Amino acid sequence: MAVLILLVGPLVVPLLASFKSSGENLFGTDATVLPRHWSLHAYSQLNQQIPLVHYMLNSTAVATMSIVSNLVAACTAGYMLSRPNWRGRNAVFYVLTAAMMFPFESIMVSLFVETRNLGLVDTLRGAWLPGSVGVINILIMRAAFMAVPKEIEDAALLDGAREWTRFWRIFLPSSRGALTVVVLTTFIAAWDDFLWPLLVLRSDHNFTLMLGLVGLEGQFGFDYRVVLAGALAALLPVAIIFFATQRYFFRGVEEGGVKF
Repeated sequence: MAVLILLVGPLVVPLLASFKSSGENLFGTDATVLPRHWSLHAYSQLNQQIPLVHYMLNSTAVATMSIVSNLVAACTAGYMLSRPNWRGRNAVFYVLTAAMMFPFESIMVSLFVETRNLGLVDTLRGAWLPGSVGVINILIMRAAFMAVPKEIEDAALLDGAREWTRFWRIFLPSSRGALTVVVLTTFIAAWDDFLWPLLVLRSDHNFTLMLGLVGLEGQFGFDYRVVLAGALAALLPVAIIFFATQRYFFRGVEEGGVKF
C-alpha cells in the first residue's frame, strides 16, 4: 500500500487539483486534496489557450509513423539477427549494441544537420525521423524470435514452408507479446518526446502536444490548474493504451528476457 501511494499519489493529486475552481488554493495550509467546488474551468481554458485537438493529432501522426517503421525494422532486422550461421551476424549485433551507449544529446546536432539537408525541418516527418528505428526494439524482437522452439521451425521446414512463410506464420504469431512491447514503448517515446520537436519544428501548425503545452505560459505567468489539465490530457492516451495492452506487455517482457 505504501508503494501504491508513492506511485499513484503524484497522478491522483494533480488530477483532482485540475478540477478545482479558480477561487480554491492549490498550495498552502488552506489547500485540500479534494476540490471543494468541482469545476471544468481549467479544461475549458486549456482548449481556449492552445489548439489541443490539433496538437494531439500531430502527436498521433508522429507516433503512428514511428510505430509502423519500428515494427517493420525491428521484425525484419530482429529476425535476421536471430538466424544462425551467416557471416557478419555477430559484428552487426555488436555494432547495434554499441550504438546504445551514445546518448541522444551527443548526436542531436548531426541529426539536425541531416534533417535540414533532407529538407524536413518544420515537418512531422522530420519529427518522426530520429525515432523511426530503435535499436532496443531490434534486440527485443531478436530475443523473442530466438525463444521460438527450433523444433517448430524444423517441422515447418519439412512441410515445405519457405523463409517468408515461416516468418509470417510461425515467428510473428509466436511473438505477440514482444510486438506489444515494441508498439507500446515506441508510442510512449514518440508521444512524450519534447527535445527533438523543440529543435526541428518551427510553426505552431506542426507542433506536437508536448511542445504545444509550452504555450500555456502567457505574458503574466500561467495557471497551474490549466497546466495540470494539459498534463492529464497528455497522460490519458498513454494510460488507456497501456491498460488495454498490459497483459501482452508483461508477457512480451517475459519472452524477451529468456534469451536477451
